[in-house]
Amino acid sequence: MSNKPIDEKELRKHDEKVEERDRLSTLVWAAILIWAGVVFLAINQGWLERLNLPTSILSNLMPGGLHLFEPSAWSLIALGAGVILLLEALVRFLVPAYRRHLGGNLIVAAVFIGLGLGNWYGWEIVWPLILIAVGVVVLIGGLSHRH
Repeated sequence: MSNKPIDEKELRKHDEKVEERDRLSTLVWAAILIWAGVVFLAINQGWLERLNLPTSILSNLMPGGLHLFEPSAWSLIALGAGVILLLEALVRFLVPAYRRHLGGNLIVAAVFIGLGLGNWYGWEIVWPLILIAVGVVVLIGGLSHRH
């Protein structure tokens, strides 16, 4: 019976460590929700229209045959969420206290970025690039996996 208090202490200590590591996930999902709110607010208030981005300059930067579509709210939200998830993966890679397996994060980030860019670049270009990116992540994960 004397082992039980020690096990409970160790369990609490483990839970606290997991909770600290999950703070980053909490911050990331909060940032995604805030981003979604900002995008909806910007579209509803017409702020994006007031920016009046010079589409001719943007069109000149695009590869031949591609043209820039007006961004939808969901495209902007997905693109922002993908970038935020990529930043989370970068923090998890660089900060040892938050380190964990990154494959899932990178795959979800690639899908979100693909969803965001699909309306701009066309699905016939974006989805193959997503598949390539996911394949590279899986390949790197498989090659770097320690046995």
